Amino acid sequence: MLNLEAKKQVVEEIKGRFQNMQAAVLTDYRGLNVAEVTELRSKLRDAGVEFKVLKNTLTQIAANEVGLEGLDPYLEGPTAIAFGVNDPVAPAKILSEFAKTHKALEIKAGILENKVIDFEGVKALADLPSREVLLAKILGGMQSPMYGFAGSLQGLLRNFVYVLEAVREKKAAEA
Repeated sequence: MLNLEAKKQVVEEIKGRFQNMQAAVLTDYRGLNVAEVTELRSKLRDAGVEFKVLKNTLTQIAANEVGLEGLDPYLEGPTAIAFGVNDPVAPAKILSEFAKTHKALEIKAGILENKVIDFEGVKALADLPSREVLLAKILGGMQSPMYGFAGSLQGLLRNFVYVLEAVREKKAAEA
């Protein structure tokens, strides 16, 4: 059992996680064996996501202290939270993929931009392309007009050279 000082320290730690995260996903992990939890933690760690089993009452206190409302209904039973610090999509994507093959893992809710989202919101977040894919699409969209412009300029220059060559040939034929 944690004493009061230790509980305050845990609440501060949870508050720090809430303040530094981009997104989080709450799960019920009952039914997963040790090997499955280890596999899940490994996948999350590789993506820079922290997966913590936290006491519901301490999590409620920390959430209330950082102004995060609407989390209380999801803090029932064993709860583990995946905190995504760098990529808001990573926790939702990894947990959704893992839940497809491990039916014991239940996604309860999520937190995005300090707002609580339900299971459907987490699912929608998981369906988004990764940050790298989105950046690649944006970059491709930006490059496309440049390639078109370069091709048009190249065509104009080529036509100009053909006209100059035709004029030169005509002058040579007249002389």
